[in-house]
Amino acid sequence: MSNSNFVITLNDGLKLPSIGFGTYSLNGARGAESMKQAIDIGYRLIDSAFNYENEGAVGKAIKQCSVPRGDLIVTSKLPGRHHKYEEALTTIEESLYRADLDYYDLYLIHWPNPITDRYVEAWQALIEAKKRGYVRSIGVCNFLPEHLERLINETGIAPSINQIELHPYFNQEKQLQWNKEHQIATESWSPLERGRNLLSESVILDIANIYKKTPTQVVLRWHIDRGALPIPKAFSKEHQIENLDIFDFELTSEEIAAINKLSRPDGRINNQDPSSYEEF
Repeated sequence: MSNSNFVITLNDGLKLPSIGFGTYSLNGARGAESMKQAIDIGYRLIDSAFNYENEGAVGKAIKQCSVPRGDLIVTSKLPGRHHKYEEALTTIEESLYRADLDYYDLYLIHWPNPITDRYVEAWQALIEAKKRGYVRSIGVCNFLPEHLERLINETGIAPSINQIELHPYFNQEKQLQWNKEHQIATESWSPLERGRNLLSESVILDIANIYKKTPTQVVLRWHIDRGALPIPKAFSKEHQIENLDIFDFELTSEEIAAINKLSRPDGRINNQDPSSYEEF
């Protein structure tokens, strides 16, 4: 069950599969086993973070799985409390030691933390980490256009990815378009809105019935057909397989537009507005 034929090429040439595996709250031996299972099933992009406290579990899964390290895209993220240049570099080194990896394929700034206002310094540290071979590609999460413009203007280097909250209740149309115009790929965190009310929406159920797919599969396909890369989390083997089985159908522009209409101004899950939210 491979998704290797569906790839996204980043602005630095790194190729990613069209769907990834989220690992938030997958910790310890149980989390490592779930990640190993996901890799063996067919996932090749594994998304973690320093603040998830599971980089060790990610490393364990990589060592125990049936897939060579070079065939995987492994991601981690820099926490807000370590945006200072030297602290950021040390944190990236610690991320590598925790996972027992020689390099990360992707390393991202987790949040801009605009009040603290050290995200440019953090970005300069990621640039240096890439030069040192710690990471292959560098990006950000939750950055608004003004944050991205500042990074580009002050360093001359654009992120390869902007990972943002994106789901039908918060479709991020303007941010998605801005990213596309600036050759920055978009990843979707919480792509299923954490499975609350979204999957019972009639418009999604109707489309699922047309394609003989589940509501979950319709929503994940909606991400891909809009040019975003979803990273759903799934603990069970059944759901991991379900989430990957989305490459045998395609939504029409009318169906995409119908799902887009679910979006609302207050659609964020936890009201984490990047213009003011501080993550530590």
